[in-house]
Amino acid sequence: MGKQQLGEQTLLSQWTPALHDGMRRAGSAMRLADSDVVMAFYGDLFLPLGQRLAGDDPHYEWWDVSAGPETELLLQWWEHAAAVEPQVVAPNAQNLLAGVGPIVQSALLALSGSRFFAGLAEKALIFDLKQVVRYLAEPEIRAAARDRVRQMVGADTHVVVAHSLGSLVAYEALCSMPEHDVRSFVTLGSPLGIPNLIFDRVDPTPEQGVGRWPGKPSSTVWTNVADARDVVALVKDLRPCFGRDVVCHLVPNGSHAHDVSHYLTKKETGKAIAAAFE
Repeated sequence: MGKQQLGEQTLLSQWTPALHDGMRRAGSAMRLADSDVVMAFYGDLFLPLGQRLAGDDPHYEWWDVSAGPETELLLQWWEHAAAVEPQVVAPNAQNLLAGVGPIVQSALLALSGSRFFAGLAEKALIFDLKQVVRYLAEPEIRAAARDRVRQMVGADTHVVVAHSLGSLVAYEALCSMPEHDVRSFVTLGSPLGIPNLIFDRVDPTPEQGVGRWPGKPSSTVWTNVADARDVVALVKDLRPCFGRDVVCHLVPNGSHAHDVSHYLTKKETGKAIAAAFE
């Protein structure tokens, strides 16, 4: 999320070197060629009609945060940030009983002191919030984003690496093509385990409280990597949601807990990627 002003090649220029570093940290001597790595991009789907990709994002204010899922997700980000960052003022009973307007203002003000959201303008934070909710609420965007991922997954695709909102898009795409031959599915900073707002709304719908495995259980290994302070990855351990076979790791990403480069350079991520080629 939040990458709508970029594109496939721009993102690959950041991802590919970090991916190689992670594989090296894992002790792998293998080096992928540039042509071995492709990026599924869907950020432009969230831009307003008639706006160029190089244009500015909408100038959102606090009153643009809607009641319901947008406010609920914002409150979860606030509670998690306050729990892991002492300088973030925690929500109290009076805040939580306030109306939508006052509580949204309080949450945005508190998150402005978070190192996680450092340098992120209020309008950008609100845009990211809306992006998650729009993906779940607007069928056209959801279908188009998943199709972008499906187009990239071929018979020779060994690994799918997905970050943030991309982990939800990739999960649903892989579930929609159960005969794929992906050996390793790696999710980084994933919000997939957030109850009610995301987990209970994934497609396909979880059965008896457990989500479908995104591939063949006998051949697709799922590795989930999260930082303890990553506000987006509110639920770090995905095993209760998707089964005990999800390999879960906690890693230290420093002050930029959700940064994809920090995730990709970790030994745990590199090992999960390299294993698919061994």
